[in-house]
Formats: sequence, structure tokens, C-alpha cells
Amino acid sequence: MTDQAPTGTALQTRPATAPPAPRRAGPLTRRQKAAVIVRLLMDEGEFAPFSRLEAPLQADLTAAMASMRYVDRDTLRAVVREFLAELEGIGVSFPGGIDRALALLEGHISAQAAETLRQGTGVPPDPWRRIATLPTEEILPLLDGESAAVVAVVLSKLATARAAEILEQLDGTRARDIALAMPATADTAPETVARIGATLVHRLDTRPARAFAADPAARVGAMLNLTPARTRDALLAGIDSADQDFAESVRRAIFTFRDIPARVDPRDVPKALKGLDQDLLVTALAAAGTDAPDAADFLLDNLSKRMAEQLREAVEDRAPVKRREADAAHAAVVEEIRRLAEGGEIDLITSEEEDEI
Repeated sequence: MTDQAPTGTALQTRPATAPPAPRRAGPLTRRQKAAVIVRLLMDEGEFAPFSRLEAPLQADLTAAMASMRYVDRDTLRAVVREFLAELEGIGVSFPGGIDRALALLEGHISAQAAETLRQGTGVPPDPWRRIATLPTEEILPLLDGESAAVVAVVLSKLATARAAEILEQLDGTRARDIALAMPATADTAPETVARIGATLVHRLDTRPARAFAADPAARVGAMLNLTPARTRDALLAGIDSADQDFAESVRRAIFTFRDIPARVDPRDVPKALKGLDQDLLVTALAAAGTDAPDAADFLLDNLSKRMAEQLREAVEDRAPVKRREADAAHAAVVEEIRRLAEGGEIDLITSEEEDEI
């Protein structure tokens, strides 16, 4: 009896077929190898956004990725080994191009030296670096007459705190128009931004030369700081009758002994008085009894208890102060405070900060 394979309803077996062997990627170009590394890092969540790369490099990597389908494990391992070997062989790297080199040295090289290097290599200077160093009072006139869209670009190129400071000093309607123009800056071409910066710097360089750096009101205010009170009050009254706006600007620039409580931080009082001769300070406090009692109390209340008591006793023993002595002593105290403020050792409270308080 012979065994025969059943027919009809019997199952027929077929030989199993192996899955196709993966097709090797073949030799990879350096761009393709870079794409492999980028893809691997992206899978691991370690790669920074493409937007941080230069535009040509973004395009090259994207094109390389688009030309590839898959890479087998052996090729992947070989690419990674080659990449790591190159990294280990690098001792130190330098930025390519003068712009990148200057960016690396920012804070360690003077602006004048950086400008000289740019001119020597034929690279045009970056106007925005210069604009960013300008004080707010110099930037504001540059923006006069410019469209809201242009001002929106300028504010976008400045540090946020500086942009906010400028926006705060603009008229309400003007500030609103600039804020509404901000969305349009997203589509502004880099060439347009560079052209705006270059135009502003050209306007800055072609301004008429000024014989005096300080504002006129500030110059008059500085003179009146050292002028006896009666003369100062009479002169201000005369200015007020002729030009009220200028008189108000001068008043804001004046800083007298009477203004000390409003302009000096209580924590800075010990530092402000430390360098003064004690006899002069006693004279100033004694003379303030009738002219500026609030200023005298403010200074004494913010000194150590022992020092304040010593000064109060000295003031009580002080003979009556003549007007000329009083004016000289008060001017010396104010001058010392201004010297410390200009040297950055203390900060004077501005009129705007006083209003907020």
C-alpha cells in the first residue's frame, strides 16, 4: 500500500520565501553622510532646529534627505564611526568669515577695532550694531517722519527693553500704529532690513555737527545748581515769563539740596555723604533748618543711629550760618552726589520714577 498525497480538500504546502535583503545605500556623499547624522540626532531629540543653520546649509541638507530612502545598519554604523573620528581629531575650530569671527570676539574687542577689521576686509559694517549703542534720545529723532512699518522694523532689531523704552516715549496713536505694523515685519526681506539700517546710519553721519553735546536745558540747569537760591528763583521766574516750556525743562534738569529726598535712594545716603568733610556737612545740615528741613531730616534718618546723633549734636552747637556759607555747603553736597552718580556709584531717581512712586 503506497501513501499518496491527498487531493481535493487536502491543504497543499508551499515553500516559505525569505524577505528580500535590504538594498545597500552604496557610497554616500559628504552631504548625504551629514544628512544621516542629522536624521539620527533628530530621532534622539538632540538636534537644534534647522532655522539656526544658514539658509544654504538648510537647503543642502533638505535636498540630501529628499534624495535618500533608507540606509542599512552597517552603513549607518560606518557613517557614525567616521563622524566620531573626525570630531576626535578636531583640536579647536574657528568661525568662517569676518562677521562670525567678530561675533565670537564680541565683548573682547573694541567697536573701533571691529570697524577697522570690517573696512580692511571690504565687509560693510553692520549698521544695527551701531544703532543699538545709541542712547534713546538719539534714536528718537532718527525715527521722526518714518512710517510705522519702518519703525516696527527698527524696534524689532533692538533689545526688548530698549524697544519698550522708545515705544513708551512715543505718542499714543503713533505707538498703536507701530504695534499694528509688527505682524508685517515677519515677511520683511533681510535686504530691506539692512537697507533701513544703512539709511539710518547715513542720516546719523550727515547730521550737522553740534558745538555742545549737552541739551540747552541741561546746561542751564547745571549752572543753576551752583547758583544761590535767590538768584536761581529770580532767573527761573524770568525764563518762565518768556518761555514756559524751556523753563519747565530747566526745572527738571535742576538738582538742588532741597531735591535730595526726591532724587536720592535712601540706601545710598551713607555712600553719598561718606566723602564729605564733616564740618561742611554740619554746615549744610544746620543751614537746612529753614531752607530745606525735609532734606536734612531725610539725610539724618538714613544714616546709622550713632552717626546721626553725632551730627545732630554738632548741628545744635553750630553757630548761625551765613547765607553765602549755606549756599556753598549745599552746592558741595549736591556736587558730591552728582559726582557719585556720574561715576555709577549711586543712581539718581528720575522724575518719571518719582511720579511712579
